[in-house]
Amino acid sequence: MLVVFGVAVVAVLVEAFAPRSWRYVLQLLLGAAGLVVALVMVIGLAGTHSTAVVGAVAIDNVTLVLQGTILVTALFGMALMAERGIEPRLGRTRREGPGTWSRTAALAAGARVPVDAFTPQASATPGSSDEIAAARAGITTTEVFPLALFAVGGLMLFPASNDLLTAFVALEVLSLPLYLLCGLARRRRLLSQEAALKYFLLGAFSSAFFLYGMALLYGYAGTVRFAGIADAVGRDSGSKTLAVLGLAMLAVGLLFKIGAVPFQSWVPDVYQGAPTSVTAFMAAGTKIAAVGVLLRVLMVAVPGLGQTWRPILAAVAVATMAVGAVMAITQTDVKRMLAYSSVAHAGFILVALVAANSEGVSSVLFYLIAYGLSTTGAFAVVTLVRDRVGDEATAMSAWAGLGRRSPWLASIFALFLLSFAGIPLTSGFVSKFAVFQAAATGGYAWLVIVGVVCSAIAAYFYIRVIVLMFFTDPPEDAPQIVASPITSTVVALTAAATLVLGILPQSVLDIADRATQFVR
Repeated sequence: MLVVFGVAVVAVLVEAFAPRSWRYVLQLLLGAAGLVVALVMVIGLAGTHSTAVVGAVAIDNVTLVLQGTILVTALFGMALMAERGIEPRLGRTRREGPGTWSRTAALAAGARVPVDAFTPQASATPGSSDEIAAARAGITTTEVFPLALFAVGGLMLFPASNDLLTAFVALEVLSLPLYLLCGLARRRRLLSQEAALKYFLLGAFSSAFFLYGMALLYGYAGTVRFAGIADAVGRDSGSKTLAVLGLAMLAVGLLFKIGAVPFQSWVPDVYQGAPTSVTAFMAAGTKIAAVGVLLRVLMVAVPGLGQTWRPILAAVAVATMAVGAVMAITQTDVKRMLAYSSVAHAGFILVALVAANSEGVSSVLFYLIAYGLSTTGAFAVVTLVRDRVGDEATAMSAWAGLGRRSPWLASIFALFLLSFAGIPLTSGFVSKFAVFQAAATGGYAWLVIVGVVCSAIAAYFYIRVIVLMFFTDPPEDAPQIVASPITSTVVALTAAATLVLGILPQSVLDIADRATQFVR
């Protein structure tokens, strides 16, 4: 974590003082090197079981697996943010509406448009003369790299938190950069800024709930340390109302970040409006970190309240799976469909948390690894499908016949969808089997039945997209596939991981099985 935060600070200095022509290369090298070094150090710490920073940070295999997964998905996410490819030549200029990035300068310079997901000048009004001038000068928004690095540092600290105060600091450190990144889209700027504002307002509201829950638990236990709260619950033989209320308030903030019902309303709007590379980074990293800290709170801080929180969490899991699956069916936008798919997956993860046993911990870890890689790859595919004016073709109708025009890309996207649906020989099947087995072992067989039904409902809209791509005629203004080496590499690697984890998952399952003991 110190490596990531240190590199983020250096990246800020580079942004402030380095020549503009060198910033992109320096930021990219700094970010990639920092994440790789941090990943190597995390692997080197395997087997450690201790605390650091006066007991505020827990270092155990659960933390290390989560941090390693965050770093891998962050490397892929930063690769998507670094994409500076070139789209095919545009045929003609179109009239731009308010809030849409003008391509006048780019067309005049040779009718080629950069595949840069971020606005050339974040401080400029969308579509203004300042933004057009920045585009003409070839300016790129390189501050996305230090922002992403600070977010990664917060994501790593969040599941490693051993007390509520550290968790709250990590929550804010990871959230604030994401609020900014969501509003930096080059195209559809007003939609992007609306998404950022909605994420900020609702995120601040959920943080207030988290802070209030922390205050209640401190008032009950006299400490914010997880182990101290567990000891206070164990000693108390009377009413635990204050502890239950504190846990409920705390859960609101965490379930918001996970995207669970009834705190999921921000997910489709933010996923749709944010730059797709940021969406990929956020969809994977935020869920991994938030589930990790929820896992630590439930298993370390309040295991003595299990009879209270397990039925409530089971009800939340049912609602989340059902709402995510049903709402995804009605979507006509690919990014919104993937957003509601993310909501449904949050419900499947909660099924394993309800088990409250070692099988539940290991299955959650494996699920997060598989989900993080597949989700990053799915959103990476979305960035490659663009209409004739350079915008991402996210309308579902535009993907008709994609399998005939680009069979490899459509086949890879179909692989990701089949993994989300839990079809055998994909990582999604192994993940769902593991969480359902953990829930059944924990005495929640009825929850497994509900999960299987919701999986069947979810399979419908995944297969509907596959049918649309391979068995439907393409429209007259069919989108084109962008030649993008960096993004294509990310797509290929995540697709390979999805297959390997579905066919040969045992080595990763063994790692997850060994990571079930929490340090107190």
